[in-house]
Amino acid sequence: MLDNTTPNQRLPATLEYDDWSIDDAADIYGIQRWGNSYFGVSPQGKVTANTLNTAVPLLDIVEGLIDRDIHMPVLLRIENILDAQIYRLNDAFSAAIDETQYQNQYRGVYPIKVNQQAQVVEEIADFGARFHHGFEVGSKAELIAAMAAMVSKKGLLICNGYKDQEFIELGLQARRVGLQCLFVLETPNELDLIIECSHRLSIAPVIGVRLKMSSQVGGHWNSTSGDRSIFGLTSMQLIDVVDQLRKENLLDCFQLLHCHLGSQIPNIRDIRAAVAEASRFYADLIHEGVPLKYIDFGGGLAVDYTGNRSNEDQSRNYSLAEYATGIVETLKQSLDQKHIPHPIIVTESGRSTVAYSSILLFNILDTTCFEASKKTTDSWLNNPAHKDCRNDLLIQNLISIFDYVSEPRLQECYNDALHYRQELRESFNSGNVNLRTLAYGEDVFLHVLQTIKNELQQLERIPTDLESLRGDLADIYYGNFSLFQSLPDIWAIDQIFPVMPIHRLNEKPERDAVLADITCDCDGKIDHFYVGAEPSRTLPLHSMRSGEEYYIGIFLVGAYQETLGDLHNLFGDTNVASVRLNADGSFDVVKEISGDTIADVLSYVEYSPSQLELNFRNTAEHAVKEGRISPRQRQEMIKMFKASLRGYTYFEKEQ
Repeated sequence: MLDNTTPNQRLPATLEYDDWSIDDAADIYGIQRWGNSYFGVSPQGKVTANTLNTAVPLLDIVEGLIDRDIHMPVLLRIENILDAQIYRLNDAFSAAIDETQYQNQYRGVYPIKVNQQAQVVEEIADFGARFHHGFEVGSKAELIAAMAAMVSKKGLLICNGYKDQEFIELGLQARRVGLQCLFVLETPNELDLIIECSHRLSIAPVIGVRLKMSSQVGGHWNSTSGDRSIFGLTSMQLIDVVDQLRKENLLDCFQLLHCHLGSQIPNIRDIRAAVAEASRFYADLIHEGVPLKYIDFGGGLAVDYTGNRSNEDQSRNYSLAEYATGIVETLKQSLDQKHIPHPIIVTESGRSTVAYSSILLFNILDTTCFEASKKTTDSWLNNPAHKDCRNDLLIQNLISIFDYVSEPRLQECYNDALHYRQELRESFNSGNVNLRTLAYGEDVFLHVLQTIKNELQQLERIPTDLESLRGDLADIYYGNFSLFQSLPDIWAIDQIFPVMPIHRLNEKPERDAVLADITCDCDGKIDHFYVGAEPSRTLPLHSMRSGEEYYIGIFLVGAYQETLGDLHNLFGDTNVASVRLNADGSFDVVKEISGDTIADVLSYVEYSPSQLELNFRNTAEHAVKEGRISPRQRQEMIKMFKASLRGYTYFEKEQ
């Protein structure tokens, strides 16, 4: 088999492994490539969360949550990972500053929009306090949340977005109580309002200007950079701001240059080029007499969702240390040439801060397999019940394909199978064969395709028509989750997230599958994965065992997914559990948040749960009057209705 096959050409990755081991599992699912050292596989075949020189199996956490009546699906947050990511980010810049002898410091800020959940924001404030890690906000609501959460008074509070009078007044009051609040101009028109509010409240503002960068970075979100970016000021508008502030005798308030490079930037060369451009603007503003103190490079630090460490959209070709060094070194070299003092470096790394710490966990409810049924494949040639079916000419033609299934003739066999199956369907539609014959023929057809698929592994090059066969015959595993609520970026922008079972990894997965959620929508599926470092339309999974749960984890979901989720089919927020891992291998459930009840989600779409209950009560009473039910049955139905309103929106198994 060729190494440069397309995603549809790839055969089951597990076929490459004769003697299965947990190392093979780690390789197939890529956990060492995308896990950032936070996840691994135990000798018992369980996915572990790794911190504090210990490894805690996620399955142990799942079982501990279930014992506490916190049922699947669950969004699991691991506090240690969030803490570690904030430490790593600040430590990387500290090391780069020391290595390059940069003559100032680093201040990180977290953009609240990436994950606005109170628990996440509060943890970032606590964990980041020792580094004076701050917040970036883009609305009044986010500003209020940040003002209340700030722990370190030295941390920066960067106000981006479009600002009305109330927004500006809130930020000025934040300065009055000692918070380091800075207003970043998104449009020139904001300046007049900031000046007016500051004069009226007698509070001097600290102002930044967002520069419209000409450097165009790569990646999925590169529209936030370049000339056509919807944010930022042009060079002419920048000069106008300088002149107006000088005229108002407020030039000393202009202290920050904001140069957002882009989001999820995969290529370090793009980052260095953008920093070099921003440095040029910074130097000339200093020569204009602007007393700048900060240069803010915005977001851009990517998460390697595929683990390929490449310049593909959903990967990155650099390490965290290389990212920090690239910014610090490029900025220092540019400014040293102009003999410009070094400013405080600010970045707004949100995605990389929170992505790793959240995992969506769910159980598999059911499966559909696209293969011939057991009653057919066990003895379908000799089963007396199928005698009449076998006598049909079209069925005989399908069966005859088995006589010449071989490597040189796989394309021919596939063509013949499709042709005879189509003739059979047309014959059924015209009334010439009955339903039993059609069903039998469809079963034989699936058996033929499975036989062809099994032979494909012998080919060095798969025929074009057979490239999709593996995906077409993949099992469907139905997961207890809503894609639209918990993973909206998969549906909206084809985002890739690492997906794998969290146990049984010491067993070789023998099924090829795609994942479906429990919404009534054909888009509620996951059929794009990375398997063995290659894109794949299917995921290797294990066969289900009767009476035993099978758990799947979707990783790196901490950024944006909770905020963007919707109420498709009125599936609400999942249960949330935040855990703290201990050095002895135990864990503490620090916080737990119950998922939305049915009453909750109905109220979100303007229903009144109490009115719904009253309406149903009246309906049941009317049924009593009509003699359809007894008064006791009425009470049982009302009790069930009320209990359902209080119940979880997701699938619940009977206790």
